[in-house]
Formats: sequence, C-alpha cells, structure tokens
Amino acid sequence: MTDTRDAAAHRRAIALMIVAATLWSIAGVVSRHLESTGRWEVTFWRSLFAAVFVLASLLYTRGRGAWAAVRATGGYGILSGAMWSIMFVAFMLALMTTTTANTLIVNSIAPLLTALLARAVLREPIAPRTWAAIALAIAGMLWMFGSGFAAGESRHVAGMLIALAVPMAAAVNLVTLKHAGRAVDLVPAVLLGAVFSAALTLPYALPFKANAHDLALLAVLGCLQLGLPCMLMVRASPHLSAPEIALLALLEVVLGPLWAWLGAGEAPALATLAGGALVISALLLNELAALGVRARARHKAAT
Repeated sequence: MTDTRDAAAHRRAIALMIVAATLWSIAGVVSRHLESTGRWEVTFWRSLFAAVFVLASLLYTRGRGAWAAVRATGGYGILSGAMWSIMFVAFMLALMTTTTANTLIVNSIAPLLTALLARAVLREPIAPRTWAAIALAIAGMLWMFGSGFAAGESRHVAGMLIALAVPMAAAVNLVTLKHAGRAVDLVPAVLLGAVFSAALTLPYALPFKANAHDLALLAVLGCLQLGLPCMLMVRASPHLSAPEIALLALLEVVLGPLWAWLGAGEAPALATLAGGALVISALLLNELAALGVRARARHKAAT
C-alpha cells in the first residue's frame, strides 16, 4: 500500500512540475506584448506581483498563521529565498548583457550542477539513466541555441558569468528543498525571494514607465508565470530527486519558443524544433525508465 501511495505521489509531482515549467515558459510571449517597460522594471513588478500572490495564498490557506509559517522556515527559508531572488534577478541581468542563446545555454547546465551538488551534500545516488538524460538534454539545448551562441566580446563573457548564477542558485535551492524535506514547508520562501528581488531591483526600476496595459501583463507574469509555478515546484520537491526536478524544469526553455511562435508570430528554426525534441526525449526516457524501476521493485516486493 505504501509503494502504491509513493508511486501516485511521484506521478502527481511530475504533473506539478510539468504545469510549473509550462507556466514559466510563457514569460517570453507575454513580454513581447509589453509596450513601455524596461527589463529592470519588468523584474521589479514581476517580483512584486509574485510576492502579493504568494502572500495572498498564504493568508487564504493559513489565515493568521501566515506570518508564523514564514518564521517557521528558519534558515532554510532565508537560504531558499535568497536563491529564488538570485534566479529572478540574474536571469534578467544576463539577458541585458548577452544574447538569449548564451543565457539559455548556460542555464541548461542546471541539472548537471544539481546532480553534482546533491551527490556531494545529500549523498544522493544518481542513476545512470539520469546522467544519460542530463547529457542528452544539454546536447539538445546546444542544438537548439548553438547557432546563436556568441562569445569573445567582453560583454558576452560577463553576461555568461552572470547567467551562471542562475543554475548555481537553482542547484543550491533544490538541494535546500530536499535537505529540508517534508519537515519544513518552504512555500513561504518563494515569498521571501520575491520580496528580496523586488527590493534589489526597485532603485534600478525608477522612474516607472509601465502603463495600465503593461501592468496587467506584469500581473500575469508575477502571479501565473512566477509565483504559482514556484509554489508548485516546492510542493513537488519532496517526491522527486533534485536532478529530476532540474531536468523537468528544462521544459520551460523547450516550450518558450513554441508560445512565441503561436502568440507572437516568431517562427522557430528547424534546429530549435529538433533540439527541443531531443530535450523532451531525454525527459521522457528518464521518467519512463524510473517508472519501470519502480514497477519492478513493487513486483519483486509483492512476490
């Protein structure tokens, strides 16, 4: 019975991560329709709306216990919140400094960094299938964005170093979530991360230029593209390994060009489609192999 419940929880966690990655992936197509808002201001408003959304969720579910829930996260909450903040800010700063292709290729190493950190800190064994999936996913990302890769100029080197903060922070955050386990609810850490990010970017976002149209889109980005999916990832984390979460999160980059094509008329190149198919294949093979291992384990236990 326990194995059955664990299997069901694992499937639900995969579904939550797919939904989270899908929501993250709408950032590009929504941003294309902004009229007058700069990237620093986008980061500020997106973070602020995310903070309001997560706070409202905590107040709705916890009532007067919302502040106690934030305090109960302790050191884990501060560390996780700081990592969320770094990811929120560094991604936009990298895009301001170098190309989108450079930023996304650097971000694609998140599963590898997560696997290495999880093995070092959590002593978490990484299955050969997961190593293979990570290698295949990175190859797919290089195929997708390799033609747009630029290096050599100092600004591109600086931009890629900034972008490196994103997968590094993601790895630390995922290992923090796994280390905290089910004993600490780290959903409030998303609130802390959004507050930290809004506070850091406010001086650079002034003077505000967003009009009512842009504010409506930024509210969508903050609530549905940032706050909600980050909460879903936290909910999924107890039932998935850290590298597994990082791999599933790559769906964001695969789906992003699809929405830009459908919603903004940006037709993807053939390499983008082929590389995306390779990334999705890596994710599917890893999850199908994991399901097979669990099924054999249950069968062996039953006999």
